[in-house]
Amino acid sequence: MLRCAILDDYQNVALSIADWTPLVAAVEVTAFTEHLPTHEARVEALRGFDIIVIMRERTPFDAALVRALPNLKLLVTTGPRNFAIDLAACEAQGVTVCGTDSLAGTTVDLAWAFILALARNIPAEVQDFRAGGKWQPRISLDLAGRQLGVIGFGRLGARVARVGVALGMDVLAYTPNLTDERVKAEGVRRAASLDELLKTSDFVTIHIVLNAQTKGLIGARELALMKPTAYLVNTSRGPIVDEGALVDALEGERLAGAALDVFDVEPVPADHRLRRVERLIATPHIGYVTDGTYRVFFRDIVEDIAAWLKGAPVRMMTKQ
Repeated sequence: MLRCAILDDYQNVALSIADWTPLVAAVEVTAFTEHLPTHEARVEALRGFDIIVIMRERTPFDAALVRALPNLKLLVTTGPRNFAIDLAACEAQGVTVCGTDSLAGTTVDLAWAFILALARNIPAEVQDFRAGGKWQPRISLDLAGRQLGVIGFGRLGARVARVGVALGMDVLAYTPNLTDERVKAEGVRRAASLDELLKTSDFVTIHIVLNAQTKGLIGARELALMKPTAYLVNTSRGPIVDEGALVDALEGERLAGAALDVFDVEPVPADHRLRRVERLIATPHIGYVTDGTYRVFFRDIVEDIAAWLKGAPVRMMTKQ
């Protein structure tokens, strides 16, 4: 019987949220609810498994890890892409890599929860209320009339923009090769450059994929362009924003605030500067952790494994 490991099942739901019965005759499934933090821990825990299921980029699969797992034959990742997998190494080792579909909009919901929380000082107001603090100590912001800068105008960025338009915000979008026709259809303006968007926006929200071009896209220089009254939201991928530069900007009061759901290293170390900085709302990468998304993920994972067992893999990822 083949052995399958499901990694980073933090909520311990992988085996109950989907129907695994089509695999019971051929596959023994083990779920890991705790993160395997190091290369050594991963090799030790996973060397006996034929199939490994990973939760997006939580556990990177670089060439060294792929080569250290000689039994590995099938790697399944949630989502349609995963830049933390070395696809060339998998191909060289004869490892099939498959993905899943995903629900559109779950990170859009969280991005707007962040924007509203920042504008209305919700975390601080809740804390004061529970502590019996001063009544109505702050003045919050109206969103209507404010400028929302949307970095990335694909499926998610466009949905974020539509909400901004509905709330009466002036929405400015930027992504390379974005056209006026594309944004006008959504009632949005196109920024001539990223610098223009950063300089003029009251809220900046990021909705681009992580790749070699976008890693470190928002660094010290870019943060310095933003108004000291502006807010930054990142629900995309951690390395798009330079964490150290962001902490410096927040501690130096060069930004009004920020909200993050994604980080360079996850889980974030207990002693990380981000855990101590004020003016920051942070959540543990919950943007896609919803009932609906998980049902799609694990339904497709079972389908991926079943199809591979039949010799006809689906949703395959290959080296470009």
